[in-house]
Amino acid sequence: MKRILLLLLISGTALFTRAQKELSLEQSVMDQYRAFAPDQLSFFQWIPDSDCYVYLQNYRNLRKGSVKNPQDSLWMSIDQFNKSTGEQFMWFSNLRFKTPNIFRIDNGQKFYSYNLVTEKGTLLADLGENAANTVFEPTTEAIAYTEGNNVYIHTKTGQKQAVTANSDENIVSGQAIARSEFGITGGLFWSSKGNKLAFYQKDESEVHNYPLVDINAYPGELMSIKYPMAGQKSEKPRVGIYNLASGKTVFISPRGNTDDYLTNLAFTPDEKYVVIAEVNRDQNHMWLNVYDAESGTFVRTLLEETNDKWVEPEHPAFFPSGANDFIWISEKDGYNNLYHYDFNGKLITQLTSNKFVTKEILCASPDGKTIYFEATGESPLNTMLYSVTLKGKQNLITSEAGTHHNLLSPDGKYIFDQYSSHDTPSVCQLLKANGKTERVLLKSENKLAGFTLGTAEIGTIQANDGTTLYTRLIKPSNFDPAKKYPVLVYVYGGPHAQLITNSWLDGASLWMYWMAEQGYLVFTVDNRGSGERGFAFESQIHRQLGTVEIEDQLSGVDYLKSLPYVDGNRLAVHGWSFGGFMTTSLMLRKPGTFQVGVAGGPVTDWKYYEVMYGERYMDRPEQNPEGYKNNRLTEYAQNLEGDLLLIHGTVDDVVVMQHNLTLVKRFIELGIQMDFFPYPMHKHNVYGKDRVHLMEKVLTYILEHNR
Repeated sequence: MKRILLLLLISGTALFTRAQKELSLEQSVMDQYRAFAPDQLSFFQWIPDSDCYVYLQNYRNLRKGSVKNPQDSLWMSIDQFNKSTGEQFMWFSNLRFKTPNIFRIDNGQKFYSYNLVTEKGTLLADLGENAANTVFEPTTEAIAYTEGNNVYIHTKTGQKQAVTANSDENIVSGQAIARSEFGITGGLFWSSKGNKLAFYQKDESEVHNYPLVDINAYPGELMSIKYPMAGQKSEKPRVGIYNLASGKTVFISPRGNTDDYLTNLAFTPDEKYVVIAEVNRDQNHMWLNVYDAESGTFVRTLLEETNDKWVEPEHPAFFPSGANDFIWISEKDGYNNLYHYDFNGKLITQLTSNKFVTKEILCASPDGKTIYFEATGESPLNTMLYSVTLKGKQNLITSEAGTHHNLLSPDGKYIFDQYSSHDTPSVCQLLKANGKTERVLLKSENKLAGFTLGTAEIGTIQANDGTTLYTRLIKPSNFDPAKKYPVLVYVYGGPHAQLITNSWLDGASLWMYWMAEQGYLVFTVDNRGSGERGFAFESQIHRQLGTVEIEDQLSGVDYLKSLPYVDGNRLAVHGWSFGGFMTTSLMLRKPGTFQVGVAGGPVTDWKYYEVMYGERYMDRPEQNPEGYKNNRLTEYAQNLEGDLLLIHGTVDDVVVMQHNLTLVKRFIELGIQMDFFPYPMHKHNVYGKDRVHLMEKVLTYILEHNR
């Protein structure tokens, strides 16, 4: 009888196992954000002057709902729009409402207004295929954009106004500057009523022309990019302010040296002034300056910040109401907090004094008296919504721990909240302003439920100085604590990054779960220097990139080796970019720790990296020769033990391939064998279908060599 029951149990287990699908590597790479992505209310937005909202279903269908009506409905499809306009838009791209019944969409070149009552679309502008960096101004319906290195405006009347007319290709206007550091994401800025346009301009005349090769041309052709390496000549920035009424432009230059940084630009609500954070090239001094928007004249400095390591403003001045008093985000007390200033630079109130990181200000309430912002809260793994009044009364709005994204309704009474967590794929809900749930709109199922997958465990370890570090350990579905498992350590470790979050899949890539099913443990630790932990945690890397990061990764290795089910003789490490630097550093500076390493797009010598990022953390090479030498990987090439694969995109314009080739050259000089694989015509990472090839290359290399 016992034998029969045992056979039935075995048979049932086998049937259950057969019912589960095996995840392929291609699926894990291509479908994490497609077929396996949790359901969401994509591109949710509130409709003005109402309690209604819209979102996109499959990007092609516009659905409408309201706070009062729990049943949403199909409002229109992109096919209806195309039939009305004769266009072939693929989706409701850049959807935004003008009135409750009129919305605008664009594909970057063609801009349309659509009336939902008359069911007719109107072409607002056709900018042509050379238009880029388009920014629509909703009040005047003017569009700022770039063609080549110049700025233009398309007016509501259909005129094309040239804002700049530089024939010198070294003068670039209307694009992001400082290689998108300091929170800079664009180069065109409309004033509040659309009467003025500010734009970034950079003079790259003295910046080195760095050669890349286009192998698709016949014969191959040289592609030069401007790449300012640490210690070398950098770009010279200006801010232009164009007056649409007069057609005149005034320019603002740095008040210090010509290669200082002009960052975090904002117009005041009255359009009379521009506020700019100027940072010196050494990045240890910041001035928040006010300029007259009509003349470009310097008015005054509102505040200054200095730090012997770095000062890094990343958020422009935020104006909560129609007045010119503003909120400034600063981490001068160790964490990003909110400070309320008047327009003379006098501190009115420090609104928050949190010992956790504020991530960004979302908005102000309609009356301007309450600020809504996202912050980690007590756990650095979370992203939570908070509010604070201008008198400093702070409230936590979201109650469920996790990673939240929020949007306040026009009347300030409701909040759209979309979040995920370790246990929750996705929940979309409406909250009242006090955080109480009004209605759950969507709760996604686990799209991976039918697949055989392992589990992720979030834990902590202690760095050698006692700092708490967060870890993630992914185990296979058939994990057996009596067995010994090899481990793949996935690493990034650089500034601003956080690999472990309280979100669906805990911030992991799905290929890590595939790798676990091949009989591996996949481990990650967010070391000191990484993001969302405050200035003291992050700034320990100053002038010594790689040093404390390696220490913390080795603390992770010690933890792994303390586990009875870890095979300490079969450890592999993989990372990309800063993670490639860390991977190669661990293989060369701590030889024998890992048997295999795969480094993608690695920095190998910080003097080859860009001015803006490199000098913030390492200072200039002549200011910190010892720090540069200690973290230059060619200094340690002779130490290689085990197998190392280096990978690089051949037209990488972020970490140029000189990094990898210099290290390969050093290995050749030393007579040391290693492996190198290029991805032709890929930039700093490998995307699209070629990414499947990349991950197969990475993981197959580890599986074959970590024996």
